[in-house]
This record gives sequence, C-alpha cells and structure tokens, in this order.
Amino acid sequence: MDEPESYIHRIQRLAFHNKELKNQLEDLVRRFGKIESQNQNFQDALLRYAPEMKISSRENRLLTKRLKTVSILYVSVKGFERLYKLEHPEVMVDLLDELNMALDDIAFVYNVVKLKSVGDMMLFAAGLQGENRTNPIDIVRVALEMQEAANSIKTPDGKVFWELKMGVHTGPVVATPNNSRSAGYSFSGDSINIACRIGDASPERSISVSEMTYELIKEFFESHQIGKMPVKYKGNLGMYQVKGLLSEMRKEGHTIETNHNYRIKYLMLKFMDIQEEVLDYLERKLPENLYYHNIKHTIDVTTEVELIGWAEGVSEEDILLLKLAALFHDAGHTVSYKDHEYYGTVMAREKLASYDFTDEQIDTVCRLIMATKMPPNPKDILECIMCDSDLDYLGRTDFIPVSNALYRELKDHNMIGSWEAWNEMQLDFISKHQYFTKTAMNLREVNKKQQIERLKQVIKDGVLE
Repeated sequence: MDEPESYIHRIQRLAFHNKELKNQLEDLVRRFGKIESQNQNFQDALLRYAPEMKISSRENRLLTKRLKTVSILYVSVKGFERLYKLEHPEVMVDLLDELNMALDDIAFVYNVVKLKSVGDMMLFAAGLQGENRTNPIDIVRVALEMQEAANSIKTPDGKVFWELKMGVHTGPVVATPNNSRSAGYSFSGDSINIACRIGDASPERSISVSEMTYELIKEFFESHQIGKMPVKYKGNLGMYQVKGLLSEMRKEGHTIETNHNYRIKYLMLKFMDIQEEVLDYLERKLPENLYYHNIKHTIDVTTEVELIGWAEGVSEEDILLLKLAALFHDAGHTVSYKDHEYYGTVMAREKLASYDFTDEQIDTVCRLIMATKMPPNPKDILECIMCDSDLDYLGRTDFIPVSNALYRELKDHNMIGSWEAWNEMQLDFISKHQYFTKTAMNLREVNKKQQIERLKQVIKDGVLE
C-alpha cells in the first residue's frame, strides 16, 4: 500500500506545482497585455505628432537587407517528457531557468543574436550585424559551450537531465523591417528552415551541421558525416556531427578551450574581412592624384610581405602582422601626405582593437608601419621584410613606369622639380639602396643593377618625360 500512496502523493504535488506555474503564466500574460497596450498608445501618439516616422510599404522594401552568409543555430531542449518521473520536478524546472540564462550569456559573449524563442525551441544567428568569414566558427563554438552548460546541469543522483538537440546551417537570410509600430527586423529564408530540419533530425546531446557549414569550419573542428537530409528544391544535403575542436586547435587537457594555433588561424580569416573593408575605404577616400601610393601599391606590398616572409621562415603570426602593416602602411594618405605613416598607425590601432587583436600585436603592426618611413633603417627581420616589400619596385622589370608614376605624384604635391632632377635623384637613391633580406637580394638585386644602367642611359641621352 505504501508504494501506490507515495506515487499518488508525487502526482498530486506535481499537479499542484503545475497549477502554480499556470497561475504565474496567466499573471505574466496579463501584465504583458497591459504593457503592450500602453506601448501601443505611445506609438499612436508618436505617429500623430511625427507622421514622418511612418514607414511606407515601398520604404519597407527598400530597407530590406539580403544577408548572404548568416549562420543559424537551432536549439531544442529535451527533458519535459521525463519531469513527471522525478520526485521533485520543481528543482529541475528552476535549473532550466538557469540553463536558459546560461545559453543567452554564451550567445552574448560571441555577439550571437537570439532570433526567436518558442516553448522549448530557440533560434540564434551569427553574422547579422555584419557579414564576416568567422561567423560559422563562432556559432559552432557557441553550440559547443551550450552543450557543455546543459551537461553540467544534473539531477540529485548525478545524471544529465536537460538535453539539447542542435542544428547549424549557413546561408542567405532576408531581414525585413517590422512595421512602424515595432522595432528591429524580422528574418526569413530557407537557411532558417534548413537549420530547424537539421536540428530536429540531430541526435540528442549532439550538434549537427549542414554541408555548407562543415566546409567553413572543417579546419577548426572535428566532424564526420552522419547522413543526408532531403531538402525541397535543393536535393540531399549532407549532415555532419561536430565532436569538438581539432586536437591541434585546443589546449591540452581541455575539450572546448582554444589555443594559440586556433587564435592565429582565426585571425587569418579576420584579416580577409579587414582587407576587404580597408581596400574599399581606400578606393573611396584616397586622393585621385596618388599615382604611386594607390590601392595597387597597397596590394603589391601586402602580397610581397607574405612571399618574402614565408621565404625567410618567419612564423604564421608574423606573416599575419606583416600583412596587416602592409594593408595600413599607406592608409594615412587619406589624412595627410607627409605624415601618412603616423596616421596609418592611428587607423590601424582603432580598427584592430575592434577585431580583438592584442595590444602587443597592435604595437608590432604600428612599429612595422613606421619602419617604412624614409630612409629605411630596419631593426629586425620583420622590419627588413617590410622595407624590402615597400621598395620592391626598385628591382622589378616595371621600374621605369612605376618610377614615372611616383614622379608625377610628387610633382602634383610640389615636392620635386624638373624631370632631369628627378632622374638624378632616383639614380642617387637606387645606387645607395640595399635590400636587407636574402630573399629580396636573390629576387631583385640583379635586376636593380640593370635599372641603374637604364637610368644612367636615360640621363646621358637626355630623354624627356
């Protein structure tokens, strides 16, 4: 008799607790209704006094954003069907609130946005604030940390109770402004539907990703194919299960804590976003009379530091810092011609700080930018690579046309006199110049000597511009 009574008692207690939760929910709904009504009144008043705030359907269409690469994370919490078996289910309900707060905190740290939360299902997105190459990696790290948070919440007898089913897909999303009485955007597109379907098909306590996402994260995470998902109009999409970080990407003895290798590889992807942004800025802001210090020169130097850097055997991190310095070394021309190196360091500090580079890395980038100030006087191998890359044209076959472009630029800035004086100055400069790295000496020194002979002949023959 005792066992049935204990069972009945537990059911009664659970029913009473459910009643309490229902009353609390009804109270919250009533309070929400009052707040929503109050907000509606405020919005109506705002539109009466500021009718220009109303967004027309045409303006709505114009403001619609089509984001090409957004990573969507679907999260479904499982465990509600087992609550009735617990003697004290209210304990696990309270822990569920803690889990939900932990999931939101994890998303916040990675700048991941919660799109929707309905019952035990949540949708998160990375890449809404600005499309970038690292958002698929960020969203998978978020998923791994969320799984760890769920696995840490256990019943009194030490068992995992709340389990997460998770799916990730990366693809285009349409962001449409909400109507004039609401704030923000609503999001739609096949990418969201695919993420949900992958999440639903995923085993509990696991993370499944689409083939698109897998291709973008495979150099960082251990993953293997678990099957294919039929998707309307798209055929069968591969599904992959993510186990965790690759061994070479995590700290020894840790499962989700990243190491230095991960950080450098991650920042290499960030560089591509920074490069796109900076080159676009230079294209719009550089003065038109920069015939030498233009985007082509910036791209040439960025390419050359990588070539010489690998040949000289410097580290992957050093290559990254050299490329960043090359990218910003002439960006200061948008502010000042004579002090462009200094203003380039100012721009680099501001931009790189927003991309989470360390103070030491930023200091190195700025030092390398200042190393390009004439005359070259490098103090270490990185500065040598920077200086040789910046003056690479001295030993190239296109020395004459590049030199002519520099003369034209200096002439426009009233920094040089006659064509004859320029050729004499160039001959003096190139005759005294030396490359500092073995790579540049081997690649350019012979051709530089040929350019010296060509310059002497130009001066002797008195060739006009």
